[in-house]
Amino acid sequence: MTPDGLSDVIACVAALGRSLEEHFDPTRFLAEFSARAQRLVPHDRLLIALRDGGGDTCSIFANYVIRGTALGDSNHYTTAFSRGERVAPAYYVFEEVFEGRTQLIPDMAADSRFTEHPFFAKVIEAGLRARLAVPIYVGGRVTGAFVVASATAGIYTDAHAAACRQITDLIGPFVENVVLLHRERRRRERLKGVTALPPILGASLKVGDVLGRLGEAVRPLIDFDVIFVSVAGETGASFDQIGLVGESGPVISVPATIEESSLADRVSRGELVLIRDAERELDPRRRSDQRVIERGSRSAVSVPLLFGERVGGGLFFGNRRVNWYDETDLEIAAAIANALVLAIQHERLAEQQQRLGAVEAKAKKLERQVQSLRTTLDDRFGFDAIIGRAPNFVAAVQDARKVATTGTTVLLTGESGTGKEVLARAIHHASARADGPFIALNCAALPETLVESELFGHERGAFTGADKLKRGRFELAGGGTLFLDEIGELAPAVQAKLLRVLQDRRYERVGGTTTLEADVRLIAATNRDLERAVAGVRFREDLYYRLAVFRIHLPALRDRGEDVLLLADHFVRQLGAKLGKPEPGLSREARDLLLAHLWPGNIRELQNAIERALILADGGLISAAHLGIMPRPAREAGSAAPTLPARESRSTNVHDLAEEEKQMILEALRQAQGNKSRAAAALGLTRKRFYTRLHRLGLAD
Repeated sequence: MTPDGLSDVIACVAALGRSLEEHFDPTRFLAEFSARAQRLVPHDRLLIALRDGGGDTCSIFANYVIRGTALGDSNHYTTAFSRGERVAPAYYVFEEVFEGRTQLIPDMAADSRFTEHPFFAKVIEAGLRARLAVPIYVGGRVTGAFVVASATAGIYTDAHAAACRQITDLIGPFVENVVLLHRERRRRERLKGVTALPPILGASLKVGDVLGRLGEAVRPLIDFDVIFVSVAGETGASFDQIGLVGESGPVISVPATIEESSLADRVSRGELVLIRDAERELDPRRRSDQRVIERGSRSAVSVPLLFGERVGGGLFFGNRRVNWYDETDLEIAAAIANALVLAIQHERLAEQQQRLGAVEAKAKKLERQVQSLRTTLDDRFGFDAIIGRAPNFVAAVQDARKVATTGTTVLLTGESGTGKEVLARAIHHASARADGPFIALNCAALPETLVESELFGHERGAFTGADKLKRGRFELAGGGTLFLDEIGELAPAVQAKLLRVLQDRRYERVGGTTTLEADVRLIAATNRDLERAVAGVRFREDLYYRLAVFRIHLPALRDRGEDVLLLADHFVRQLGAKLGKPEPGLSREARDLLLAHLWPGNIRELQNAIERALILADGGLISAAHLGIMPRPAREAGSAAPTLPARESRSTNVHDLAEEEKQMILEALRQAQGNKSRAAAALGLTRKRFYTRLHRLGLAD
């Protein structure tokens, strides 16, 4: 080589060295390089191709055309090097060069390898004929090819080939350094671009809604024809697609089992998957693999979405060109996947917060409903709903209030119909067990053979007809209150078992062996004299003392004075609304009759009388005749209290009733020896009410 030639080669190297600036400009570099190399190797086109790591493709590093503008599209410069434009279809043209041999083609128009290839057919059509390509060596291995072409056929000689080899010997290391430098710069730029993704992903709480914008943002970072995101299904055996970008038509969601996809199978194990040729590397027998091939994706990158150490999904990029992606694309895809994981975690956190918010709102609504129901129950069953002003009755209610907040067993006594169950419910609703059930059982209403089963339950097959397990009242009342009415009617055998439950708080179902806990508060009631029953050996003494820990006696209605009128007015309002009747009110005669009656059936009898009167009155004023009752003589009390004559009248005439009332008052005065206070007390009347009757009946002094 002449000194001038050597100078030109050195100048070529210097021109290449200047390309190691921050911004690589292939046009400026090749323009100067081509001018310096022109005297050594005449050419109309100059090209440097790099052999890719996979060995099946090569990338255009630089391409400069002096003549033939159709081949001089500037896009080749900017996109070829920055993205590594691969020319796999033309790889065979470079194959012998990459194997270390010089390729000298006098006339491409006479070589079928070039004329039959669409790209080189255009090259020949543009006027290029002769071609000279020599390998570029770095460290003893072929890393690329230096190619020149001319419009003059047969122009290149062995001397030109030797000059090209000298040029490549000098520029080879520089080319590799430029490639490494700018690829690293490009890699950093792409990774930096990933940091701009969180604001895009944060624009919506649903990742699928922002995939379109995400696709636009990542396209400069990793080129694709299709991108989709999938997340692991609930069972972990499938990946559910949550969004797809790059294909026409709506966004689709196609669940696929991991077994149906070799990509999902590998990604589920945490692998970074690089597919250079889908038709060769994927398994068309798998449904999802076949779908990828049918979409036209020839190369692909798929990376896992890692939530800690758990694979929660995958990110897929597909391209219609073979060998389009490399290991750097895998790294960029993994960085994008990390940004997606953060967005998906935010989405799930937001969904969880929304669910928690909905649950809290529902819980608050339920609390309000429970409070409303509790208020309604208190209004209906609480102590405030109990009506009465008589001192003896008020004292009984006050005792009930005191014992309600404890867990003490209570025994309610009093005649039938005095409101024992109403008071038991009030005790329950004022206790710590108010949120538990209130279960009532009338011991007198069941045959002796069934009481034990009702109380404790029975196992299937325990006796004839026991075709299924039955839970007893003790079990149903768990956490609440069990009310046993008419406790004095229990058979001795059941009394013994009940005593054991009260002592040990344990029991078994009939026919069962499993011991159950009796988590109940017991309230018992009776209209019998249990002390007399104990004395007559009809009721167990030890059970009686277990039941009568706190005893409350409810007075009979006849002993509560004017409470009968308070209750009557209450029943008129309550039953009138229930029956759709207006509140007609009670006539004076009806009120007097209510006060005069002895109410052997107590409050229950009064309620029935008011209901009957409302029906008969048909919206009018309730008269004494509507009530259907008559004053009755007091029962013998075995004391000094006056005993009214025991006569029964079936007359419903008001005049007869008044006469009956007059005779009763006269009898009471006679027995009280004229003492009006004692007579009033004997009749269950206040002094004021008693004097009112005396004046009305003409008996006042």
